[in-house]
Amino acid sequence: MKAEPESYERIRAALALPGEASSDFDLNGDQSSNPPGKLRPAGVLVPLIERQGEIWVVLTKRTSHLKHHPGQIAFPGGKQEETDADVTEAALREAEEEIGLPMSQVDVLGYLPRHETVSVFSVTPVIARIRDDFVRVPEPGEVEEVFEVPLAHLLDASNYSVQGRRWLGSKRYYFTVPWGPYYIWGATARICRVLADRLG
Repeated sequence: MKAEPESYERIRAALALPGEASSDFDLNGDQSSNPPGKLRPAGVLVPLIERQGEIWVVLTKRTSHLKHHPGQIAFPGGKQEETDADVTEAALREAEEEIGLPMSQVDVLGYLPRHETVSVFSVTPVIARIRDDFVRVPEPGEVEEVFEVPLAHLLDASNYSVQGRRWLGSKRYYFTVPWGPYYIWGATARICRVLADRLG
């Protein structure tokens, strides 16, 4: 995808269309096991940046010693705190904390439907354009690496596969969309696939 103004307009228009929520349970033929009313609101930022006529997506690799999701690929973001006005502010705040992305350099283009995780979060993906390049500052102790993937790679459905592993006594299935040495899977890959379907 060329990083021309109409590309961002196409993304904005696609995000304005109605869509169904997704979840970590989608590929497993069952319903959410999360207690009703117990889902905690969270926001993740899907940051888009232009590189030589192409749009790239900024992602993080979490440090290996974290208690939750160690070493996994993730969008910057996290749960909505009491001081956050909404999930958008939570996503922008976390992105500034995790990768050093100033809120002032971000233009929100729109949102994907909420994604429910097995860790009892209701995650809103916030799709945004980064207006200018910025100095990446990984948050010590939480972010091991900040890297970028071409948006075109994530929008190509042929790059996705469904894999599985045993979890809590049964085999669970999930999307993957690898890029070079980075194994993108789980909720992150599911959100990417929703974006691919929306823009396809």
